[in-house]
Amino acid sequence: MDEPPDRRPTPRPTRRKPHTGEVLHLTRAASVQFSRPIFVRVIRVLDWPTYDGWLWIDGYELAANGDAVARRSLFVMSAGLIWPGSPAPPTRRPTTRTPVRRGPVRVG
Repeated sequence: MDEPPDRRPTPRPTRRKPHTGEVLHLTRAASVQFSRPIFVRVIRVLDWPTYDGWLWIDGYELAANGDAVARRSLFVMSAGLIWPGSPAPPTRRPTTRTPVRRGPVRVG
């Protein structure tokens, strides 16, 4: 016989774990510290003890142009992580360098 509905175990959603190099969009759904959403490129997921459903991530906070602006260790709820469906913020474009004008050098 089936158990009453209140006695059945509730299925847990599968939580995807971030991997090195992935870009995540962190909002208030991941933690209250993100009142201003940010993009982060994951360096690693730390194996520190946490509450169930939470994890520590080492990552680089990304600017709008995709440049890393700060390294951060972040405590986030795995259910609140967002993997952007669109491509990651653009990576840094190669810099074109202008040669320096050099004049004659006086020796002696």
